[in-house]
Amino acid sequence: MDFLKTYLDISIFGILGIMSFIMVWLAIERKLFFSRLTLSDYDSIESLRIATTHNLTTIASIGSNAPYVGLLGTVLGILITFYELGLNNQIETGQIMMGLALALKATAGGIALAIPCIIIYNGLVRQTEVIELRYLALRSQPEN
Repeated sequence: MDFLKTYLDISIFGILGIMSFIMVWLAIERKLFFSRLTLSDYDSIESLRIATTHNLTTIASIGSNAPYVGLLGTVLGILITFYELGLNNQIETGQIMMGLALALKATAGGIALAIPCIIIYNGLVRQTEVIELRYLALRSQPEN
């Protein structure tokens, strides 16, 4: 239990930090890809869709799972709090509240990552839709 108590915050926030780094990296990669995209390089809407939606699943997965990683940290923090209370054979309201408050920071961290992640994901999905519509409009124009 001492190992868990010592490394819980480092582990949870380390995982959230890695998830955050991956999300930012992929979002930048997508924005750079979109800025350099040439519609004439694609011979079908399907190949364009495959290219534009690359890495979006990973961003969505990070956004949807970050709160669960935070919740795991909170549950483990509450478990540690109750375990320590059981060892002391005392019930002090202040100690309980302090342990619960510290445990909840992991959930807050997960939510803090999820919100911008989902916003970025939705923005990138919208950009893929606009690119596909531009492609279809370009293809439907009569050739000179």
